[in-house]
Amino acid sequence: MLWLLLAREPVPDAADWPGRRGLAAVDAVVWPALWGVALAMAPWPTGLIGPVGMALAAVSALGRLHRALLRNHRYRFTTWRWRRLVVLVWLFGQMLRLAGRV
Repeated sequence: MLWLLLAREPVPDAADWPGRRGLAAVDAVVWPALWGVALAMAPWPTGLIGPVGMALAAVSALGRLHRALLRNHRYRFTTWRWRRLVVLVWLFGQMLRLAGRV
């Protein structure tokens, strides 16, 4: 049996610019909060998954907030990571709306 290990280079530190720390803090809290809201507004009973998911979202928000405020050079924006999918879904919705008017 042969194992092949590949080491990736570490991600370089993020550039520092005015307002980055504040936007990172908002980004760090909003995404887990959205998951918590989605769990709270689920149209079916969530049972044990609801409270556990909410607790995991809260712990995730605290860890992300710590990284966003105290280790800002290591924080990566989740919004940047998901922007393409969000824009594609939005464009698809706009196309469906236009198709319904024709």
